[in-house]
Amino acid sequence: MKFTTRSRAWRVIGWIAVIIIAILLVPYVLAPFYRFGHPISALMFERRLTGARVERIWIPLEALPAAVSAAVIAAEDARFCVHHGIDWGEVREALADADEGGRLRGGSTITQQVAKNLFLWPGRSFVRKALEAPLALWIDLVLPKRRVFEIYLNVAEWGPNGEFGIEAGARRAFGKSARLLTAQQGALMAAILPNPIRRSASRPRPAVQRLGGIYLARGRAHMAAGLDRCLRR
Repeated sequence: MKFTTRSRAWRVIGWIAVIIIAILLVPYVLAPFYRFGHPISALMFERRLTGARVERIWIPLEALPAAVSAAVIAAEDARFCVHHGIDWGEVREALADADEGGRLRGGSTITQQVAKNLFLWPGRSFVRKALEAPLALWIDLVLPKRRVFEIYLNVAEWGPNGEFGIEAGARRAFGKSARLLTAQQGALMAAILPNPIRRSASRPRPAVQRLGGIYLARGRAHMAAGLDRCLRR
């Protein structure tokens, strides 16, 4: 009787393990198919399920002014074109800062943010980071850089009321398409990340204006140095 009970218990544990592994593998199966189509983020899906507002208008990368893309790269992931999903140099710097008594900062790459936005959940936790890192490496392997960046631009939260993607964010902030953003406006859009709920591109506070100026200059420097080359056809 005890043997039968134990056997059943192990079978249940085995099935639970199989289900967990299958769930964890789903993003790896789906990621290569995101080379096409207009994927939505996990947060967008959750908001739609709960009836919360979601506004997202997909914009192809080639329709966005190059200066705007460069400002976002400069703000979010300066070495996007040269790393393979994880910026190990940034990771080492973050750990070194923490060892010296500083606060452990995020340092997530754009690819890691795409992994989180598409398949995981917001907030900071070691569990999410542990799932995010190998998934980011996989996404970088199976998707072109241009496509990863295009997905990021279209799934990132860019407004306080369910605006997702730079097109919806630009229409809210400036009343026009992201296609028509000036370099300065694009830099302000970059400056409100990663907190578009508290920060505003249309009514920027001094801190946002300062960041916008920094990202505008860095974006121009990136373009001049060809550090945005992976976005070009």
